[in-house]
Amino acid sequence: MLTMIEGSQRGEQWDLRRAETVIGRQQGCDILLDNGAVSRNHARILENHGTYYIEDMRSRNSTFLNEQKLERRTQLQDNDRIGICDVVFLYQASGSSSSTAKEQTDPGVFTGLQLDEDEDENRIPEILSAPQSKGSQIPAVVNGDRVIDKSAILSSYSLTTGGYLRLLANPEAKLKALIDLSSNLSQLLTIEQLLPKLLDCLMRAFPLADRAVVLLNDLEKNQLQIRGILLRDDNAAISPPLSTTIIKYALRHKQIVLSEDVTEDERFSMAESVANLRIRSVMCAPLLSATGQLLGIIQIDTANVEGRFNTEDLELLVCLSNQASLAIDNVNLHKQALVQRDLERDLEFANSVQMGFLPTERPNLPPYQFYDFYEPAQHVGGDFFDYIKLPDGRLGIAVGDVAGKGVPAALLMARLYSMTRYSLLTSPSAASAVTDLNASISSSGLGHRSITFVLAVLDPKTGRVSIVNAGHLPPLLRAANGATTVIHGADSGLPLGVSGDCVYEQTELVLHPGESLFLLTDGLTEAMNPANEIYSFKRIVDFLRNQSGSVEHLGEALVADVDTFCAGRAQRDDICLVCFRRAEGDGVQK
Repeated sequence: MLTMIEGSQRGEQWDLRRAETVIGRQQGCDILLDNGAVSRNHARILENHGTYYIEDMRSRNSTFLNEQKLERRTQLQDNDRIGICDVVFLYQASGSSSSTAKEQTDPGVFTGLQLDEDEDENRIPEILSAPQSKGSQIPAVVNGDRVIDKSAILSSYSLTTGGYLRLLANPEAKLKALIDLSSNLSQLLTIEQLLPKLLDCLMRAFPLADRAVVLLNDLEKNQLQIRGILLRDDNAAISPPLSTTIIKYALRHKQIVLSEDVTEDERFSMAESVANLRIRSVMCAPLLSATGQLLGIIQIDTANVEGRFNTEDLELLVCLSNQASLAIDNVNLHKQALVQRDLERDLEFANSVQMGFLPTERPNLPPYQFYDFYEPAQHVGGDFFDYIKLPDGRLGIAVGDVAGKGVPAALLMARLYSMTRYSLLTSPSAASAVTDLNASISSSGLGHRSITFVLAVLDPKTGRVSIVNAGHLPPLLRAANGATTVIHGADSGLPLGVSGDCVYEQTELVLHPGESLFLLTDGLTEAMNPANEIYSFKRIVDFLRNQSGSVEHLGEALVADVDTFCAGRAQRDDICLVCFRRAEGDGVQK
């Protein structure tokens, strides 16, 4: 558990129930801090088998653990203090909540099928029948030969007009039935729990009924499947078949219908068929979601000649079916929420894995100073950067941008990480390394996604930098006096993966004392404000020309300026920035 002990939300507590808890000022963070000094995604707490860790997410103003700057992922101990700008949290291990039990799910539950009033009969879901059983829930079994074709529809109630319900007879009993059904179904979160309760409530609400049947819609198969049957007693003279005419009429017109006596319907010319059905009175109620989708259908019937249903029973079924629809809709929404939760946990884990590929520390290579910033637009992203130490003392700085974003781009980025290191460590020059990298990507069957990529190899002894550009934004060279130039050149080749035969060339320059080199992705240049204006490459150049300070200050100021420009608009693309500067008066050999 986290408790804020200093800050505007002092005293507020947060249970650490998730695999990842993100703290920041961006909408969507688990703990939202309204402070301009806090980064959009500032820090996160990770849970792994009951152990909790704190990690800074490359924030501008750092995260502090017990007043010490957090440099790497660190295990949290009871009563640790976490500092973020002017906010301090107290971590308490004893306050952590135990994880909830896994919710059972039913693969047979599906949300409904939308049916228009002029729906063709051939598009009505096929109806499956099941053997009967007293007081039990029964899986559907196809029994097409025994489904009756027709029945009389003597009364109906529209589900779409919202007509006035008249409590004509015994209103106390109707009200009790409604309360009973609502209280029994409101807290149930699985179909296995809900159906027996629903069937029992229906049978108690209609004492003349011999049978209650619930069918649910299987959207993938376009079928209504019998999911529950409850008989009044073992000797009930009801055969398993259902009347498809009433069901199809109810579905097509979205009405609750009543057939008071099927034997009096002159449309039944086959006496044997009526005899086989052996029901005298039937009510049928579609179950619709709040958006009008078909969830299923309820049928109540009886074989009792003296116990025909009437309009008062129909009116009661209107209310009961509405309550049942709401309960089933809630079950489906809960099931979707569980799926979404599992997906989010997978994405959070993918984010942790991806962040593990990126450098956790900046190079310690005096007199050179380094700064980097990375923030994906989604849980995972396709931007990439790396620092690669070479055996001869040189340092490779790589920045890449996989086309697209999300999980596919992140998977390719992970592959790019290992292939870049291998190519650079086994090639004599930066140009040959990128040429080999492109050939490997083109022949690896990774699909048709292109990758823009720039590689800078720094020799710290001489300040010489070899730059190879594969369709990426050109690097920016900033002088000690702020003058900023774009490193263009005919040696900028195609993005990686476009052509396996492409041969890349390199540009050579010397980084003099006080000069800085900036490598960035288009998440910065194409950041957009509410007026649909982009930040632009030119704005970055102008910004660097008018700033001063260390390379870390320049990098942080640039990211902050882009953030201010966007004015709260959601990030459109992954952002990556890497820059390094040679200190003045360094004494490095010329």
